[in-house]
Amino acid sequence: MSDSEPDEDLLELLRKSLGLNGNEHAPPRIKVLEDAEYVYSNATDVAIDMRGTKDAATRIQNMMQEKGYSTRVWSLQELHPKAKDPSTVDFIFLMDLLNFSFWSSSLVPDEAYAVEYRGKTWGGYWSLVAAIQRALDDNIPITTPSFWDDEVACSDETLRNVFRSSTSEQMPMLEERIHCLREAGKVLCNHFNGSFVNLLEEANGSAATVLDLLIKKLPCFDDAHYFEDQTVRFDKRAQILVADLWACFEGESYGFFSDIDQVTMFADYRIPQMLHTLGCISYAPPLESHIRNLKPIENGHPWEIQLRGCSIWCVELIRREILRDHPDRHINAILIDFFLYDTIKEMEARGAEMIPHHRTRSIWY
Repeated sequence: MSDSEPDEDLLELLRKSLGLNGNEHAPPRIKVLEDAEYVYSNATDVAIDMRGTKDAATRIQNMMQEKGYSTRVWSLQELHPKAKDPSTVDFIFLMDLLNFSFWSSSLVPDEAYAVEYRGKTWGGYWSLVAAIQRALDDNIPITTPSFWDDEVACSDETLRNVFRSSTSEQMPMLEERIHCLREAGKVLCNHFNGSFVNLLEEANGSAATVLDLLIKKLPCFDDAHYFEDQTVRFDKRAQILVADLWACFEGESYGFFSDIDQVTMFADYRIPQMLHTLGCISYAPPLESHIRNLKPIENGHPWEIQLRGCSIWCVELIRREILRDHPDRHINAILIDFFLYDTIKEMEARGAEMIPHHRTRSIWY
């Protein structure tokens, strides 16, 4: 070794003695919140009203307290699974693998995609859950990854039957959902012995590690986009998968994540609608006109990125405001998101007046 060449063994010893390698095995960090702040800081078409956000935080806190809103609400939903075992983990994985784009292209409510199950007609997100439950009742192993990987037993025609509609409109983006199923079936069978439970166990109680594994192994979870010279991550479906597990198992067993409070709100099309209704966010006139006229916004368009990013940051500001007034409360973005979603669906059912949600076709939400 020449005098000019570094002694790598000595350098390694120095790094260890100074603790510079101490985090090399630390779990990855969820980056969504800082990316959302970046979007908010550079947004020109979506703005957050700080007074409106503060007022909304008080209203949300009071309403959640009055209703005793907690993770228990998740299992009380009629169609959500009740068992607390690996079968429910597989159910939730499938549910959130396909948890995207339920809005209807039809302007006639009775024509929108819907699923008949247990004597009721289910629309939106619940149409997916109902279709899964219906398939299980018909002894179709729809929550089993090895089934998705078997294109003979689980043919495209079989899947079209599983997700069949009770109306003239078929499930939106069905071909994309079938692609997600095939991709996930191969990955889970080849790398995780055919079960999402094994991926969870590899993550060792870290939500950030679950997200990292999903994004690296399954491109259909890689919810990253380009905005103002920077890549930003939203990871809606990966995060809601962790959140549903946490809520279903009430933070225990398969729902335990030591870093659960790193998870943000889930950037979709319903929460921006609710935040606008609450007076928390506002839109530039061209964007507002576009949304009110039910015109589609292309996936990845700056408008869409701003809607999603500013919504995440707004919910974070609401969370901080609640904690400022109630420091003894354990409130995270997950519970706020769940509450806002449930509330806007209730308002919609009552026929309350509100801005329409934005219309973007995407596998990301």
